[in-house]
Amino acid sequence: MPEVSATTVLVVEDDPAIHELVGFTLGHAGYGVIPAQSAEEALARIDSVLPDLALIDWMLPGMSGLGLAQRLRGEPRTRGLPIIMLTARAAESDRVAGLEQGADDYIVKPFNPRELVARIRAVLRRRAPEQGVETLEAGPIRLDAKSHQVTVAGKPVDIGPTEFRLLRFLLAHPERVFSRAQLLDKVWGDHVFIEERTVDVHMRRLRLTLGPDGEKWLATVRGAGYKLARPM
Repeated sequence: MPEVSATTVLVVEDDPAIHELVGFTLGHAGYGVIPAQSAEEALARIDSVLPDLALIDWMLPGMSGLGLAQRLRGEPRTRGLPIIMLTARAAESDRVAGLEQGADDYIVKPFNPRELVARIRAVLRRRAPEQGVETLEAGPIRLDAKSHQVTVAGKPVDIGPTEFRLLRFLLAHPERVFSRAQLLDKVWGDHVFIEERTVDVHMRRLRLTLGPDGEKWLATVRGAGYKLARPM
């Protein structure tokens, strides 16, 4: 599967029509979609790439969506993954059960596509503030998440998907120092199979992307990590 540059949503839904509607809605809103038609397929997808949010249907073949949510909450790697249940089960007891098993929100079918996007953004703002903001700025640097464009002093720059995510996270936390391990955890989502020096490689690329002042803006804090120094 090719790398998705936008905020990614794992959509676990076995109804093709609803899957298509959700995929179209999220794609139009600027999200990358990772599709899965069962809990088992979802777990396999997550083994390859950790999404920013999981949208899970309750009624799935094999393991239920509720069981999947419980499984995700029980694993250290996915414990913090934002989860929204999307289901036809509208009873109050079902809502309570979904939330008690770790869902951050619960949406009943049929749903309004605009409300779905709004609820996803709200959950992302609570769980990962930088993912819920479409535009981030610091000095001459401006990042537009929806169009996936970065400009420096008004001029667009060519930026890779990993560098985009790295810059997005640092722009959301200016002046805070993050170690390589913290950046791998927050930006890559899972650093079990990734060397910490990978951060250095992408930081060098990002500095080059931002131009002559890139090294000054993306400061190395000796013995601690990296931070975004507020550009003037």
